[in-house]
Amino acid sequence: MKKTLPFIFLLVLLALTGNKTYAQQLTAKEMVNKSYNLFLGKSSFSVMSMTIVRPTWQRSIKMQNWSMGDNYYLTLITQPTRDKGEVFLKSKKNMWNFIPAINRLIKIPPSMMMQSWMGSDFTNNDLMKQNSIVTDYKHTFAGSEKLEGYNCAVINLDPLPDAAVVWGKIKMWIIKKNLITMKVEYFDTHGKLVKTETASQIKILGGRLLPSHLEMISNTKKGHKTIIDILHQEFNVKGIKQNFFSIQNMRNIRPQSF
Repeated sequence: MKKTLPFIFLLVLLALTGNKTYAQQLTAKEMVNKSYNLFLGKSSFSVMSMTIVRPTWQRSIKMQNWSMGDNYYLTLITQPTRDKGEVFLKSKKNMWNFIPAINRLIKIPPSMMMQSWMGSDFTNNDLMKQNSIVTDYKHTFAGSEKLEGYNCAVINLDPLPDAAVVWGKIKMWIIKKNLITMKVEYFDTHGKLVKTETASQIKILGGRLLPSHLEMISNTKKGHKTIIDILHQEFNVKGIKQNFFSIQNMRNIRPQSF
């Protein structure tokens, strides 16, 4: 027993050292990619509430979301009554919106991608090109900083020469230990800070450690922000297939019990 214990401690020490070395060896792009993938799975289902805050009013929206990989997303609005049943679909590079009140299906053109989504501080482009932060930018480390007690790597994202992106620069703060993104700043092509996204209230969601509270704050419009709270999260949901994310299904989708 006396010979065994030191050997076990040595193995544990090597394992911990190995993990630390691996984390240190991640490139800036790998950190961004792994952080992005925290919210992905082969498939997923989530329930969220979104509160749009303005200087003189605010309103709340509840929604259910389904995804498969990073190419297929479907969002069903469940509240309030006036928006209930409205559906948004992303299928690869295309995006549609079904409005039940007028029984109309609209394909969202490129000219509308920077328009506000549901009146929030998120745009259609934010939803459409979520993986753009991985594929369309050059990633470089810009130091370290502590946010809410977490040691974060600060990463600058600069657009690749031929990338069709709207942001002139993005700056991210990613926790080194668990790769959760805590803060993102979005700059226009002139270097002006346009909006800031923050994450907090980290907890276990769908078996993963994730932030459950997100805020998108406008830096150009005083008192404008959008809050998203994740109420329920599942990953690798059985039964979700590619044909679920179809134009035909947009008219038939119903809220899921959970």
